[in-house]
Amino acid sequence: MARFFFVLGAVSAALAVALGAFAAHGLRGRVAPELLQTFETGARYHMYHALGLLAAAWAATRWPGGATTAAGWLFVAGTVLFAGSLYLLVLTGQRWLGAVTPLGGAAFIAGWLALAWAALAR
Repeated sequence: MARFFFVLGAVSAALAVALGAFAAHGLRGRVAPELLQTFETGARYHMYHALGLLAAAWAATRWPGGATTAAGWLFVAGTVLFAGSLYLLVLTGQRWLGAVTPLGGAAFIAGWLALAWAALAR
């Protein structure tokens, strides 16, 4: 799992940078400023949790087990649900996607708590 989460974290970080650049250069002037800010929030949390995946990968080498694996998968799920829903909301205008975003936030919080548990339990 350590190598998998590390690779996924590095690819996710690259994607977060690309999407942030897309927002800055491709969306500016094409969407309302508040929507641009929403997209940038998605990119920011996407990057934070790409780094979280790298932390989970490192933790898996030090404290392997279910909590570390859960943390990595929760960061993946949170990125898809939180950042993904914000990206899609801005690009499609589908406001109902805003209801999905808090689920991603809950996954992020659970991921950080699982990572803490992995360290404490070992």
